[in-house]
Formats: sequence, C-alpha cells, structure tokens
Amino acid sequence: MKLWGHIGFGGVCHVSDAQEKPRSDADAELEREIRKGRKFTLAEAIGRLAGPGAMKGESPIARMQQAEVEIENWLRVHLTGVGGGLHVVLLRGVKGSDFLLNNFERPLFVLATYIERVLDSEYLLKELVREADIEWGRTLGERPYFEKEGCPPDPDDPYTFASVRKTLSGLLKELG
Repeated sequence: MKLWGHIGFGGVCHVSDAQEKPRSDADAELEREIRKGRKFTLAEAIGRLAGPGAMKGESPIARMQQAEVEIENWLRVHLTGVGGGLHVVLLRGVKGSDFLLNNFERPLFVLATYIERVLDSEYLLKELVREADIEWGRTLGERPYFEKEGCPPDPDDPYTFASVRKTLSGLLKELG
C-alpha cells in the first residue's frame, strides 16, 4: 500500500491529500477575485475563511488587555511627570494585581482601588516611591535618588514620599 504521494508546493503530501476535491462556489469566487489583479490581503483571506459575522460584536483584543490599555491611556493623560517612572510603576502594579484579574470590566475602579491601597500603607507608598526612583534612573541613565527616613529629600529627587502622596491623592480625586 502506498502511503505517501508526490512532493508538491507544500512538501510531501499524503495520497489522500493529493486527490482533487470538488470546489465550492465560494472557493471559485474567491479564486476569480484574486485573479482579477485586485490587491488581496492575508487578513481578508482569513476573514473570509472564518465566514460572515465571525468577529461581530467582539474585539480581537482580549478584554483583560483592553482594561490594561484603558488604564495605561488614562495614566498617560492624567499623570505627567519627570521621566515617567511613576507611570510605569503604577501601571506595572495594577497589571500585576489579582484585583484587576477579577474586575477587568471596571479598569478605572481597579486603578482607584490600587491607589487607595497604596495611600493607606506607608510601606506600599515607600516601595512605590523606591521603584519609581529606580525606573526614573533607568530611563534617564541617571543614578536614582532614594529618600532616607529622617533626612530631608534631595532637591533634585523627582519622586519623594510627599510628592508621590500628593500626586496619588490628586489622581484619586480625578478618578472620582
């Protein structure tokens, strides 16, 4: 019994694959359109294979990613600062939270809740400031400033405990 047939365009074909299958009217129409010289994209071909209405009502971007993008865009508009370190760290924290995973349909509520949590904890606020300083230093190629307990902050430090607390409080008010 012969298991493998000829070598064609796609490599070795199984004998049953090499047999001619009857073409449908839709296949014939698709081929005619391609042959007209009309620009035909891969995306259009995939869309036609999926059939009419395959994507109706649904976005190709996962809902979780949509929530992350909404949070990122909101932060980009409402959080302007030196180097963007705080923006990056806030976004990373929210994206990594279980709260977003369980509430992705309400992304700005998740952001507000995350900010409240940070403001309610001295430890979380200090960690956020430290991470923002590190991100700022990495982005600008500078040595980051780290605020020390009991010492006045460096005047060049873009992220101090007081300034970040004030910024987060302002963001929370804007989020309503």
